[in-house]
Amino acid sequence: MSYQEKLAQWQSANLPDYLASDLVSYSAEEQEDAFYQNLSFGTAGMRGLLGAGTNRMNIYTVRQVTEALARYIASQGETAKQRGVAISFDSRHFSPEFAADASQVLSAHGIKSYLFTSLRPTPELSFAVRELNAFAGIMITASHNPKEYNGYKVYGEDGGQMVPDAVAAVVKELEGIADIFDISLDEKNTNVQMIDDDIDNLYLSKMKTVTVDPELVAREGASLKFVYSPLHGTGQYIGEKALQQAGFTNYTVVKEQAVIDGDFPTVKKPNPEDAAALTLAIEYAKREGADAVVATDPDADRMGAAVKLADGSFQVLTGNQIAAVLVNYLLTAKKNTKSLPENGAIVTSIVSSRFASTVAESFGVETADVLTGFKYIAATIDEYEATKSHEFLFGFEESFGYLVKPFAHDKDAIQALVLFAEVAAYYKSQGKTFADGVHELFEKFGYFEEKTISLDFPGIHGNDEMAAIISEFRNNQPDAIGSVSVARVQDFLSSLETDNTGETVTLKQPKANVLKYWLADGSWVAVRPSGTEPKLKFYIGVVSDTQAISQAKIDKIASDLMTRAK
Repeated sequence: MSYQEKLAQWQSANLPDYLASDLVSYSAEEQEDAFYQNLSFGTAGMRGLLGAGTNRMNIYTVRQVTEALARYIASQGETAKQRGVAISFDSRHFSPEFAADASQVLSAHGIKSYLFTSLRPTPELSFAVRELNAFAGIMITASHNPKEYNGYKVYGEDGGQMVPDAVAAVVKELEGIADIFDISLDEKNTNVQMIDDDIDNLYLSKMKTVTVDPELVAREGASLKFVYSPLHGTGQYIGEKALQQAGFTNYTVVKEQAVIDGDFPTVKKPNPEDAAALTLAIEYAKREGADAVVATDPDADRMGAAVKLADGSFQVLTGNQIAAVLVNYLLTAKKNTKSLPENGAIVTSIVSSRFASTVAESFGVETADVLTGFKYIAATIDEYEATKSHEFLFGFEESFGYLVKPFAHDKDAIQALVLFAEVAAYYKSQGKTFADGVHELFEKFGYFEEKTISLDFPGIHGNDEMAAIISEFRNNQPDAIGSVSVARVQDFLSSLETDNTGETVTLKQPKANVLKYWLADGSWVAVRPSGTEPKLKFYIGVVSDTQAISQAKIDKIASDLMTRAK
């Protein structure tokens, strides 16, 4: 069906007024973009602009994908239907409506759903799937995207995002749905059970296990002064309960950003990866003499932080720096208590820094490198639990996602919030700051620096343009990047690693459209398309004896990459 035919179908449908208004307001270019394709559903679910159209997030595209999920669950038998689906949502526009519609579509198929009555974080949804023994989970969120977006994540029975084979089965069902406007709803909610406090309390009970040294927190927790921002999202309610339960009471919440508001009025993007999102919290911290700032994104699966320096200014930390310090603290504590396992492992993504991995190696702890996407970390945890080959100690991605304890199987900013506060309290007890912790690790292991470059490719031709750039890198492999020779290349699409002598080894990760170049000086570069947005991402990692040298390396490599990407 052409985009004009889809547009005509929507124009003749009995739409809610706000969607009908969207159709009227669209320019010719916007019409084409809204209908030229169906919103993509992949291993990270679906995410897109809110509005009318098949390539937009709205009640009809949500019902359509839920219908496909329902058909897939029904195909797995009556037990799967009775185990049901846990559903949560964040603070974005239409999130409650999308969650309610999803539960009613499932109910129409006789599939039980467990629905929170108000917004809850993504990691609590992951926990709920596991705790309730649900067959699947749905989280309505666009994570840290701007206010114009919303999204739909699907989780498997392990609490991790749905694995590729199951996603493929849902996509196959999706292709069989002919009429997006002919999907049944059970408006009586016959098979819908509301959940709230019981799951909250169970989650908070598990949160007690995140604290490493309760005596330290009892002694120092009240003296650590910090500022917390939930960035208008889900983190405040459960985050504050977790902090107070652990023993942290001397903190201030950014009141303007504690307001639940899908417009995110105080920030351009509610993304704790972005230093600009922490500006207001840092102003609070300076005014109140706080030691640190922490912020969680709207669905509370990512945490960012800034820490006070000796001159009173604040340094915004990278996700890789936070992870390295947390790993060092966790492993030091286990070593000191003689509880460090011989088969311990941390798990991270192939585009994350080697900083935390190098720290872990100094403790004799292995690092498992997985594809980008926390579901691969979750799958590795499941493998460890099944085979007993390793004991999971920590998981992280460079994009500010961390997991301390696997009672959730997705990145968990509430866990990270509590552990970060403990580590900051530890350094304060030593007369130091979290920033001192980062610097000490730099001095010991080298100055690791990283940079991510994200190029946007919106519109109809965006995917083709991205594919052309990646193909150019793949088919015309550079011998050097940033004037440093390429020592080996990992092509995760062909599952081959090739060194500069032509020797090859097979990569163990699943196939993915990712290229990674290891340079002769230990630097590395990765190229991959985003799994949720029309973006092409370049990741750069370097290490040297000084920060200045590392930054010069980053700049040179980045310049070379942008020249090649033109």
